[in-house]
Amino acid sequence: MQSTIKRIGVLTSGGDAPGMNAAIRAVVRAARYYQLNVTGIQRGYDGLIKGEFVEMNSQSVSNIIQRGGTILKTARSNEFRTVEGRKQAFAQLKQQSIDALIVIGGDGTFAGARLIGTEFSIPIVGIAGTIDNDLWGTDFAIGYDTAINTVINAVDKLRDTAESHDRVFIVEVMGRDSGLIALRSGIGAGAEAILIPESQTDIDALLLRLETSRKDKASKIIMVAEGDEMGGALQVARILEERFPKRYDIRVSILGHIQRGGAPSCLDRVLASRLGVAAVEALLAGRQAEMVGIVKGEFSYIPFEQAIKHIGEVNPNLLKLVEILSL
Repeated sequence: MQSTIKRIGVLTSGGDAPGMNAAIRAVVRAARYYQLNVTGIQRGYDGLIKGEFVEMNSQSVSNIIQRGGTILKTARSNEFRTVEGRKQAFAQLKQQSIDALIVIGGDGTFAGARLIGTEFSIPIVGIAGTIDNDLWGTDFAIGYDTAINTVINAVDKLRDTAESHDRVFIVEVMGRDSGLIALRSGIGAGAEAILIPESQTDIDALLLRLETSRKDKASKIIMVAEGDEMGGALQVARILEERFPKRYDIRVSILGHIQRGGAPSCLDRVLASRLGVAAVEALLAGRQAEMVGIVKGEFSYIPFEQAIKHIGEVNPNLLKLVEILSL
């Protein structure tokens, strides 16, 4: 591969996701394979502005593939949203002789990459890393598989106590704009109902389903994405208690940031490894301002302005599956 790139910078930005370390490892080792130097940028765009750099080699990324979080740290940067902040960031890149960037994150990460890449003509390739899996242009983002398995493990434990006490558990998971965590983990955990932002919630239909469902069910699970129009699990619980006072023994469980942590699954480790190598090769092939993802097993390259748009709908077959299996 013919390229003028000699040094690549790599950073993680936005919310952390299990598998980010595996992606960092793949970027560094692929770069070294192609005889490139690598500079790690700590704390995302904030660290880029402040010049928080660390030289990386193959030894730097030993024994991290199994670790959650990100060894490069992550942070949100209001300063990077300004033209002056991005000017300072670019000056730091030039001072470090960084010729190209690989950024690992979600839509906010790619929005920032698109701006600085356009303003200063620096090649940047993104790797999809977000537990919400809400990026256009890849079937799965790094961290999503681990997150939904974390949710399923938690709900399995909740169902044990729900069955012991004949309870209704309303479980809230992450997903301010996207309900994909709730949808897939809800199906996998056998939820009676799943409420997500992409689908209008019919509260009357939900209540009817609870009232007409099999009476021999010792427990019921309602999965709610935090961005659902009902306002989250606490609001759903309040409505149930108002409509059916003392009918159900209701408990609310908000899983919160536990969904971000933990060792990445095998799927996330392999996905991150493939995308890390592909990102380096994409830069060497002259690609820029694109996110690399995988669609139907093949690499896809999506311009940042398309990748940063949230998915506006979910597979209707999955929604129907919930209704069928809840009987």
